[in-house]
Amino acid sequence: MSNSYVDFNQKIDYVFKVVLIGDSAVGKSQLLARFARNEFSVDSKATIGVEFQTKTLVIDQKTVKAQIWDTAGQERYRAVTSAYYRGAVGAMLVYDMTKRQTFEHMARWLEELRGHADKNTVIMLVANKCDLSSLRAVPVEDAKEFAERENLFFMETSALDSTNVDTAFLRVLTEIYRTFSKKSLPMNADRDGGGNNPGVLRGTQIAVAGPETNNQWRRGCCFSS
Repeated sequence: MSNSYVDFNQKIDYVFKVVLIGDSAVGKSQLLARFARNEFSVDSKATIGVEFQTKTLVIDQKTVKAQIWDTAGQERYRAVTSAYYRGAVGAMLVYDMTKRQTFEHMARWLEELRGHADKNTVIMLVANKCDLSSLRAVPVEDAKEFAERENLFFMETSALDSTNVDTAFLRVLTEIYRTFSKKSLPMNADRDGGGNNPGVLRGTQIAVAGPETNNQWRRGCCFSS
């Protein structure tokens, strides 16, 4: 299975919608900025409502455009963002490993996701800010237990120093690709998002070039499948 980034003019074979979910200030926007543009801002502001970015890459010789939606974590936006779960074929449940409460809220976020998204949605539990390991408030064993119980992938990341960011997104996107390729359902960027192809979104291609990444998925303290 090969993964690489492509140019702006390459034909799109698949469009996958992925949502980032979790409490405010856990680093969802920073993870997206790191993956999409290889950027990190110390002055990042809270997301208002929903924002999205795209990135185009190659998985198993197929060109995939990932449309990644960053949802606001504040309670006042919950009614607005819940509609955006529909059509998602992938999701990343993000918590701050230095704040126990954000991990304890994962069950609620997961319930909400499963209430709106397709039952086959690929879901990864993401422990962000692993660069602050000395401040860890959530033992990795607790996170792995939750992930195994709920049948989720799990990875620890750091948007600050890029640890496992590309790896996490690529794992989710590759698992989505495997799911759809098994079903033999062609997904084309020129088709709309209705019918039997959730995650296929109408729109103009926007490809954000990114750095080359180590394509080997590492196992250990920061990863569990």
